[in-house]
Amino acid sequence: MDHQQTVQRLRLDEIRMRDPFILEAAPGGFVLFGTTDANVWGGPATGFDCYTSGDLEHWDGPFAAFRPPPGFWADTQFWAPEVYALDGRFFMFATLATSTGTRPRGVAVLVSNSPTGPYRPWSDGPVTPPTQPCLDGTLHVADDGTRWLVYSRGTEGTAGAAGIRDGEMYALRLAADLRTAAAEPVLLFRASSASWVRPLRFPEGEEPPSNLNLAKDPLFTDGPFLIRAAERSLLMLWSSHGEAGYAMGIAESTSGTITGPWIQHPEPLWSSDGGHGMVLRASGGRDYLGFHWPNSTPDERVRLTEVDISRAGIRIL
Repeated sequence: MDHQQTVQRLRLDEIRMRDPFILEAAPGGFVLFGTTDANVWGGPATGFDCYTSGDLEHWDGPFAAFRPPPGFWADTQFWAPEVYALDGRFFMFATLATSTGTRPRGVAVLVSNSPTGPYRPWSDGPVTPPTQPCLDGTLHVADDGTRWLVYSRGTEGTAGAAGIRDGEMYALRLAADLRTAAAEPVLLFRASSASWVRPLRFPEGEEPPSNLNLAKDPLFTDGPFLIRAAERSLLMLWSSHGEAGYAMGIAESTSGTITGPWIQHPEPLWSSDGGHGMVLRASGGRDYLGFHWPNSTPDERVRLTEVDISRAGIRIL
């Protein structure tokens, strides 16, 4: 833990965080991760903090889950950490970037022997394609045991290359040890495939962060999370911009497998200035949707609400 950090007991609405992810590391023992840097858009990055809880209501923290080692390749835009227990260890998938633009933003893998860290680099830089800005990686383990990273391709450009306007969602098969990609990415869908998605608009007089270099009026994809529902259906939560700002929708694989084809549910699950969600299937038998709301910085807070999951989709209770 950083010396300047003071551990407190807090409610969720007292924790400023984007892109929340909750791991049940042991029955009734939960760890909350998310985007926690003070300057989430421009850096310089500090790392990732986490919080622990036994009841999902009261949280102790912050604890320093990851701090970049000397000479680490990334120094800004540390976003959306997700942690999974695999092979007797804990693997973190996180979005990282460089302030110099020497390589595009990408999703890297970190590892720890403890759910709360400290996490250390595992992959040699991003596992996502080195020529494309990528973000928000989530893990999917298929029925045959293969491990897939699902991620978004950003709508921003790189040096000498224009950004795409229609954001994309990809699946990338990983090596068994999670250190590298094992195949070429598979395009799952584009943002425009969902009828509820609208171009990203900034309030009058407000400009997007210059370091994002966004395409004009982009339709973007971010925040994927996959979950098995009833009858082995495969659903994906993902986020974009809707009629009322940041929003979260559901895509469904008609084959029940990661490669799809994917169809979009016509209405967003959450439509009002919140998103980047995940589902916690707690050992106590309840299912929860976690996401950040509102989307404006620095007002983001974690929202956790009980949901019902069925073949028809996810319903907020």
